Order: sequence, then structure tokens, then C-alpha cells
Amino acid sequence: MNLEGLPSGTIVTRIQPCRTNCLAEESCITVNDGKVVQDVVLRLRHVECGEVEIQLQWIDLPGAKGLSVP
Repeated sequence: MNLEGLPSGTIVTRIQPCRTNCLAEESCITVNDGKVVQDVVLRLRHVECGEVEIQLQWIDLPGAKGLSVP
């Protein structure tokens, strides 16, 4: 994935919460300091209540299907 020239804070894509995912709010995949990160808030299922907040850092694996950056 070539991130050269993309300023920090560039949004690559947005994922909206829906019935088929556990997102509690919109999740954006962004470029921050040359890294691709995604902040995610997941609503827990089959429990009384609860949410989990995580941040994913995407890495480049040779031979793996990757995220296309325009």
C-alpha cells in the first residue's frame, strides 16, 4: 500500500453501523503519521450491556489482499 503523499488524517473509508455488524458508531479507516488505523466501538451482544473500544493498525503482509488506497 503506497501512503506517500497522503496527509495525516486522510479518511480512506467509512463504515456505518448496521444490523449485520456490531458497530456502535461510524468507524473510519484513516492515515495517521504514515500508518493506516481504524478506531472501532463495538456493541456487545448477548450481555446486559457494554461496549468495547479498540484501535486497529493495518499492516502490509506480502501476498495478502490489502486495502486499496485511491
